[in-house]
Amino acid sequence: MGVDSSTQSCKVVITDAVTGAVVRVGRASHPDGTEVDPAAWWTALQAAIADAGGIGDVDAWAIGGQQHGMVVLDEGGRVIRPALLWNDTRSAGAAADLIAEFGAEQLAQRTGLVPVASFTITKLRWLRDSEPDNAARVAAVALPHDWLTWRLRGFGPAGESVRGPMLDELVTDRSDASGTGYWSPEPLDAGDDPYDRDLLTAALGHDAMLPRVLGPSEWVLDEAGRRVGGGAGDNAGAALGIGAGPGDVVVSIGTSGTVFAVSQERTIDPSGTVAGFADCTGRFLPLVATLNAARVLDAIARLLDVSHGELSALALAAEPGAGGLSLVPYFEGERTPNLPDATASLTGMTLASTTRENLARAAVEGMLGGLSAGLEALRALGVPLERALLVGGGAQSEAVRAIAPLVLGLPVQVPAPGEYVALGAARQAASILD
Repeated sequence: MGVDSSTQSCKVVITDAVTGAVVRVGRASHPDGTEVDPAAWWTALQAAIADAGGIGDVDAWAIGGQQHGMVVLDEGGRVIRPALLWNDTRSAGAAADLIAEFGAEQLAQRTGLVPVASFTITKLRWLRDSEPDNAARVAAVALPHDWLTWRLRGFGPAGESVRGPMLDELVTDRSDASGTGYWSPEPLDAGDDPYDRDLLTAALGHDAMLPRVLGPSEWVLDEAGRRVGGGAGDNAGAALGIGAGPGDVVVSIGTSGTVFAVSQERTIDPSGTVAGFADCTGRFLPLVATLNAARVLDAIARLLDVSHGELSALALAAEPGAGGLSLVPYFEGERTPNLPDATASLTGMTLASTTRENLARAAVEGMLGGLSAGLEALRALGVPLERALLVGGGAQSEAVRAIAPLVLGLPVQVPAPGEYVALGAARQAASILD
């Protein structure tokens, strides 16, 4: 069984361990918001497993899910306050404070990250500063998929679980640990603590129990004796599920965009543009995020009063370069490059160039050009890029698929749509049965 516990929902896939074929699927929704009681995830996971027909015939499982969220537990294993999700921005000031205290270059060297509001370390600092009584009660810090793994293995508060509140049974994986801001991606000697306890203490105000980081082939057991993998952060799970390897860059075109590559080498970027994440196979997953992706196509389709299929047809009817029409796609500011107050602009307008076809083409080229800034940031750090894998809703556009190789400068492959995070978790679970 592989699970994707995302921001919006919980997806479960049951696969054949030998062939990888999907046998059954299940799904349940999560509540909206950037602050969520983890109990809602637990309820959704149980409902999704039931929707998939249960796990009576499952031999191994793993959970992938949304990165960075803060789940804080007291000494009895109880959740102290609702979890802050990756998209909760109230800790932006805490991120700035941590950078001022330690310096961006030192933080990048120590953890691979320069803090932004997404990362767990900033949420812990916010908790320390804004809710000191809650911060003082924290005995353990977990990420969303860590906590769900712990609960499904049978652990939890007394009276709510079979195996009780054993905080030292919390486990995670390299990919999700690498998004906390207090974990070192450097290879360590056996027995060394991979966590940067000084940074954790600077954020939370005191030390706390953190999940044991399982290696790619390590596993633990649940209460039924099934093997359980360490799981994965969502991007690492998707990379595993899609079969990405060294030289591949995954370009995910959702409302916003992510560009991440599988690399044999660690990356360090003091500018913070590239987050130096790890993957769940022992390699690395340097990642760039953009704010403007499929929403660019949404905006121009509304302006032209056409469907996305019609927008695609218009774009393909125009010549490359859109007759000189150029769209800078920063409709909501931008993160890569870091231009939070920027706006979109349309240039090169003449009587000849200003046509519906050219505007549609400029929208596709502009969106892909924004994503290509992520590729350039990876290239600048020496990450080898040989093939682009397009995923996400925007990748289903015929025009995007046709124009992407011209703009990205790489051969492009578009895998069939699938629940790749859950499939990656299932692939991990199958691997620990060997």
